Amino acid sequence: MTQTSVREFKMPDVGEGLTEAEILTWHVKPGDAVTDGQVVCEVETAKAAVELPIPFDGVVAELRYPEGTTVDVGQVIITVDTGDGTASGAGAAAGTAETATAPAETADEAPKGRQPVLVGYGVAESSTRRRPRRTVPPVNPAPPVVPAAEVPAAPAPVPAAAPVAPVVAEVGARPLAKPPVRKLAKDLGVDLAGVTPTGPDGIVTREDVHAAAAPPAPESAVPSAPTPVPAPEPQAAAVRTAAPADARETRVPVKGVRKATAQAMVGSAFTAPHVTEFITVDVTRTMKLVEELKRDADRYGLTGLRVNPLLLVARALLVAVKRNPEVNAAWDEAHQEIVQKHYVNLGIAAATPRGLLVPNIKDAHAKTLPELAAALAELVATAREGKTSPAAMQGGTVTITNVGVFGVDTGTPILNPGESAILAVGAIKPQPWVHKGKVKPRQVTTLALSFDHRLVDGELGSKVLADTAAVLEDPKRLIVWA
Repeated sequence: MTQTSVREFKMPDVGEGLTEAEILTWHVKPGDAVTDGQVVCEVETAKAAVELPIPFDGVVAELRYPEGTTVDVGQVIITVDTGDGTASGAGAAAGTAETATAPAETADEAPKGRQPVLVGYGVAESSTRRRPRRTVPPVNPAPPVVPAAEVPAAPAPVPAAAPVAPVVAEVGARPLAKPPVRKLAKDLGVDLAGVTPTGPDGIVTREDVHAAAAPPAPESAVPSAPTPVPAPEPQAAAVRTAAPADARETRVPVKGVRKATAQAMVGSAFTAPHVTEFITVDVTRTMKLVEELKRDADRYGLTGLRVNPLLLVARALLVAVKRNPEVNAAWDEAHQEIVQKHYVNLGIAAATPRGLLVPNIKDAHAKTLPELAAALAELVATAREGKTSPAAMQGGTVTITNVGVFGVDTGTPILNPGESAILAVGAIKPQPWVHKGKVKPRQVTTLALSFDHRLVDGELGSKVLADTAAVLEDPKRLIVWA
């Protein structure tokens, strides 16, 4: 009899302390051959979209989760038949572990090579215990590992007389559920021991608890004949998103980048004491300089680079930070210290289909104008494609948010967590302005600077804002002040 070796690839911690990621796209399917280093899927974490390479050769045996599913770090997402009957530690460096599924002895030995990727996940014993609890496959309607008698076990609520009800009772162990799910069950008065789990490895999900607490469905809604059972997660997602055409409300799950942004903004708003100051400035000369740089790109070393007002705003802010270096700092809560930064990692807030991203240009203070233009163009393009890496969004010191592209005059921006200041740039448009004693139409914009009042007092914040405005009003100051 032929014995196959199946290795498991687990969801790695692709960022710093991330606990989950959403599977965006699978690039392989069961039966496809894969090689070491081949990208098998793209996932979205709380920070960015990341491609995951497989760390060994073989043939895809099973995709454990469908696209759109949020998976905890440490959960198996794909299995690969290597056909060599061994289970080496080739995947350890990628935060994965392999187990041979044929002999029981090998399955017991495999966890020794696994490393806990996150506090609370531990080693593999929990995975070994949970596997027998699974009653339905996460992706494929009828994989070989699921006995035919278990296929009709649907994840939706069923009458008490249905054959699925005894599943939890037979195990006789404490129901598997995360702390938030246990709290939800307690609040709703639901006994987890009587809930049919539909999550991976027999875990009770929030949807299971809500289904158990909901009133019984009408008889007409219960299928009268056995049908192929859909994957648990897609079904749960359909319940969350499907709504009648005349629905008055629609609920949208918040996850990935949007979830992380919401949490970060709440934390920033209620941790750092924000102060926002405003200044309206005539930027006519700056706009003329932009046009000149575009016309004579070859002359200024800007050939092939995009020149726009944001480029000169960035340069103006960098000059202001150089003249007022105390603004470039961070607050160390643990040591109650101000950490002065002698470099500027300039963040640029970018609106993308996945939410707001704030990647930063490393050592922006040391770049020439052409280098700054190239870095800015690359940063924006990468963000729009959803390819921004977690490293690109770490270590920022000050940020620019260009709300003017939406036709907005100004705003009161919230600090990016860990940074000292953020500059909002409003729309640039013709306005009546007193110029050389006469009212003339001029190109005018409003700048707003929010800063952390623990680090930056009113005088320092005012100087930074005023210097930025002065450079934009008269770009010749770039020569004198730089």
